[in-house]
Amino acid sequence: MRTITPEPLTREAFAPFGEVIQTDGAHQFDINSGTTTRFHALATAEVGAEARAILSIFRGRRRPALTIEMLECHPLGSQAFMPLSNDDWLVVVAEEPSVKSLRCFRAAGNQGVSYAPAVWHHPLLVLGESQDFLVLDRLGPGENLHEAVLPEAAEIRL
Repeated sequence: MRTITPEPLTREAFAPFGEVIQTDGAHQFDINSGTTTRFHALATAEVGAEARAILSIFRGRRRPALTIEMLECHPLGSQAFMPLSNDDWLVVVAEEPSVKSLRCFRAAGNQGVSYAPAVWHHPLLVLGESQDFLVLDRLGPGENLHEAVLPEAAEIRL
């Protein structure tokens, strides 16, 4: 079984898979008579024709083991996750559904990700008992979920 170690989540390292959502380094300006700071355009949402963007809350629960046995992708639109607490969590992505291309990022509680369309990734991996995420997703026609079982598993070592 391959062992993967989480690396820090940075905009540069995650760029091949999508966008990192965080206020650090973002374009910002004051609005509402100076009482609100807007962190502008932190990520884009791609939903394709005849679809719309929706917001949901996903509650991830800790898995019994940090073993990666499958990946999923959403070919018709992007999917963004922003934690609603300040707890670290894990992001696993791959260029293709294979153990050799897996990358694992440790995201801080103030960092989210937006997976580009068709990026292979593992479902939510939370480190605590449970963690809520605001999710921007696609709602529309077409098959927008592909799952692949990996021929061998990988284990995340913290």
